[in-house]
Amino acid sequence: MCFVDNEGNILVPKTVRPLMEYKPTVLGEKKGSKKQYRHGKLHIREYDDCYSVHYDKIDPHKDPFGHILVDASKYIPGIMMLSVLSDYLINSEK
Repeated sequence: MCFVDNEGNILVPKTVRPLMEYKPTVLGEKKGSKKQYRHGKLHIREYDDCYSVHYDKIDPHKDPFGHILVDASKYIPGIMMLSVLSDYLINSEK
């Protein structure tokens, strides 16, 4: 078994660590995982047979906008489109 996936995440088999003591979170892409956990900058995804683990550069609980800019920048175009659309809808009602 390879212990690093194609995105650079470390894969930890559940046989090594069967339980996760951190609280589940909704922050982050699920990418097919059953649950996700965060502990500071640590982001953990739970799959059937393993955990996928990586560190974010910015803790999304402490700095959500910084996290989007640095660790989740692919969402910026969508956020900009929502902003433009909401501005359009608000101004069209006037």
